[in-house]
Amino acid sequence: MAFHIRDPETDALVRQLAEKAHVGITEAVKLAAAEALATREKAREEKLAKARAICAEVASWPRTGLKADKAFFDSLNDE
Repeated sequence: MAFHIRDPETDALVRQLAEKAHVGITEAVKLAAAEALATREKAREEKLAKARAICAEVASWPRTGLKADKAFFDSLNDE
C-alpha cells in the first residue's frame, strides 16, 4: 500500500522527523500517526474525566423535593 505525499511541506516534515528519529520515512509516518492518535485519545479522556467530575458534583447536591414549573422559569427572566 503506497502513500503519495504531494505536499512539499508535509514531505519535508516527514523527512525531518525520520532524520531526527533515525528511522526510515515509513517508520516516521507510523510514529507521527501513532503519536497523533495517542494525543487525541489522551485529550478525549481528560475531557471525559472533567465531565464526569462535574456530573458527580451536581449529583452530590441535595435534592429539595421541589418541582420547577414554567412559572418558575418565566420568573427568572422577568416574564
